[in-house]
Amino acid sequence: MRNLCWMALLGCSWAVADAQMKVEANTLLRLPASGASLLLTRLEVADNATLLLPASLNELHVAELHLGRDAHIGIAPSAQAFNLQVQSAELAAGSHISARGAAGTSKQPATAGRALNLRLGSVQLSDLTLDVRGGAGAAGHNGKDGLAGESGGCFWGQATDGENGQPAGDGQSGAAGGQLRVEVPEDFPAQALTVKLQGGAGGLAGVAGNGGSGGAINSCLVYDAAGGSQGRIGAAGKSGDSGAEGSFKLRRETDI
Repeated sequence: MRNLCWMALLGCSWAVADAQMKVEANTLLRLPASGASLLLTRLEVADNATLLLPASLNELHVAELHLGRDAHIGIAPSAQAFNLQVQSAELAAGSHISARGAAGTSKQPATAGRALNLRLGSVQLSDLTLDVRGGAGAAGHNGKDGLAGESGGCFWGQATDGENGQPAGDGQSGAAGGQLRVEVPEDFPAQALTVKLQGGAGGLAGVAGNGGSGGAINSCLVYDAAGGSQGRIGAAGKSGDSGAEGSFKLRRETDI
C-alpha cells in the first residue's frame, strides 16, 4: 500500500504529502518516469539495495534519508542538473550516490556525468562516494575482410587477386565528468567523502579487415597457372580521446 501511495504522488509537479519510501535489502527499485520534483518525508535504501531515479526527475527533497551498507542511489543521465536536498541523513559504510554518464553506442555518443547539487543537513556517516564520471566512448567498428580471389583455369582465364580488407573505424571520444557541488554543515568530516569526476575512457579502435587470399595456383599438364596476389590488410583505426574531468566544489554552511 505504501508503494502505491508514493507512486501516485509522482504524477504531481510537487509531492507534499507524508510520503515515505523504502527499498528492501538486496533489491533494485526503478522509479517510473513522471514529474520533475519529488518530496519525501523519509527515504530508506537498505543494505545492498539500489534506487534508480529517472532522467525526468530533476529535484528530490528528503526530510530523513537512511542508506544502509553498500546502498546506492543512481540518477539517470540528463542535460538538466539534479538537485538533492536532505535535512537529516544516516549513511552506512559504502553509501553511494551516482549520476554517471551513459556509455556510447554505435548510434549514440557517450553522455557526460550529470551535474549534481547535493545539500546535506544534519548527517551521520561512515563514508559516502559521489560519482559523476562521464560515459565511455564506443569502440570503432571492425573492418570487413576482403573477398578471396578466384582461381584461373589451365586453358582459360587468369587467377584474380584477393580484395583489400576494409579500414577499421575510430573509437569514439569519452564524455566529460559532471559538475559536482556539495553543501554541508561546518562540522562535516570531509575525509569521509570520496568523489569520482573522471571523464569517460575513449573507445578502442576497431580491428582492420584482413586482405583476401589470392586465387589458387592450378597445376596443369603442360604448365602451372599463376595464382592471384593476397589483398592488403585494411587501414588501422585510432582510439578515441578520454573525456575531460569534471569539477567539485565543497561549501560549508552555518545555517544548514
